[in-house]
Amino acid sequence: MKRSKTLALLAAGAGVTLALTACGANSSNGSGSTNAGGSGSGPKVGVILPETATSARWAGFDQPMLQAALTKAGLNPIIENAQGDNQKFSQYADNMLSQGVKALIIAAPDGDVGATVERKAKQQGVPVIDYDRLNLGGSADYYVSFDNTRVGELQGTALKDALASKPGAQVIEIEGSPTDNNATLFHNGQENIVGPLYTSGALKKVASQAIDGWDNQKGGNTFEQLLSANGGKVDGVLAANDGLAGAIITVLQKNGLAGKVPVTGQDASAAGLKAILQGAQYSTVFKPIQQEADAAAQLAAALIKNDTATADGIAKATANDPKGNRTVKSVLLTPQSVTKQNVKIVVDQGYVKASEICTGDAAAVCAQLGIS
Repeated sequence: MKRSKTLALLAAGAGVTLALTACGANSSNGSGSTNAGGSGSGPKVGVILPETATSARWAGFDQPMLQAALTKAGLNPIIENAQGDNQKFSQYADNMLSQGVKALIIAAPDGDVGATVERKAKQQGVPVIDYDRLNLGGSADYYVSFDNTRVGELQGTALKDALASKPGAQVIEIEGSPTDNNATLFHNGQENIVGPLYTSGALKKVASQAIDGWDNQKGGNTFEQLLSANGGKVDGVLAANDGLAGAIITVLQKNGLAGKVPVTGQDASAAGLKAILQGAQYSTVFKPIQQEADAAAQLAAALIKNDTATADGIAKATANDPKGNRTVKSVLLTPQSVTKQNVKIVVDQGYVKASEICTGDAAAVCAQLGIS
């Protein structure tokens, strides 16, 4: 993990703000195209990211970090963002293939469209790396992500710890998109921890609902409906990421429950970290994206050279694709749970600036924790 001013500049330059809003710093005209790269020397590599509306990470971190990592590897990246539009995703892939890219790195907004693109690429002899999200039923050569089952386990453990003194605590689960395999893995990991607690009665599951497209507004509305149906009572919320957590916290504030009900999250966004410092959110999960970008670039460089031995040496883990009945060679990186006591690690590694989170009523907490 590079702990450098470079990372802080990347984050600051990309304008990482609330996870509830689109981060448009890398969008040229609002159409969803980043159109980064493509004019340099070296083999062309196509990169298609999924969206910016529900998470600030894609434009704020993945895009600039992939750009830098691929360029450093001697490659010529062409980077686009589909903005959640499957048709745009397919069009970008077709355009890249027609431009003669030697590899594709894709994080599809939908697993089916990702698998379709992979079939087209395979027909043209272009290797594909699934980035962050595994496309079930696809044919990607390799997969780079974090251990997403472990992400869910960290979320479940955080909620378990937060509710340890409240036997029978009532829990609402707000999960990610049902078309995103990562959301399934997060949920599976959560259930590894809280499932036995539901069975024993130590915790009570009120409801669990997946949210189409990771849509924060839908997530907030769904949570509000579930809360109302349960008589306005909830003791803890398993939220799949910081964007959904933020929407849930807004509902809790309306009901006088913010800060009284622990809420999990993921992505260690500026908004999520500040909410943790303020006491409105209990935890998030930190995933050092630079590691993911570096691994994808190293794999792409090896595959373009037809150096499968080096690629296999990088991708030492495996991921299961039950839909495609296959095992995919993978890089599965280690996530880290973040609560108030270790928010500082995200700042120290340059992913968020202290000035983004240590404002207002969070300033005193930052001072106590040595965050500056």
